[in-house]
Amino acid sequence: MRKKLIEVALPLEAINEASRKEKNPFTKNHPRALHVWWARRPLAACRAVLFSSLVDDPSSHPEKFPTEEAQKIERDTI
Repeated sequence: MRKKLIEVALPLEAINEASRKEKNPFTKNHPRALHVWWARRPLAACRAVLFSSLVDDPSSHPEKFPTEEAQKIERDTI
């Protein structure tokens, strides 16, 4: 069974930063900030989870990426 990218390497720091920016685009005293939608799901996190659950991890393809170094490089490019 092939491992998915979400099982091996999920860039949580980058996802958290993108979600933080997406969640609060308004300044504190802006009228649109009066109502907070508590169930908001930032799209950046949703996209990252969906993508990484569909894509195979490079370690699942040892013929293409035989070394750990090659696997790391491929994970960084994905």
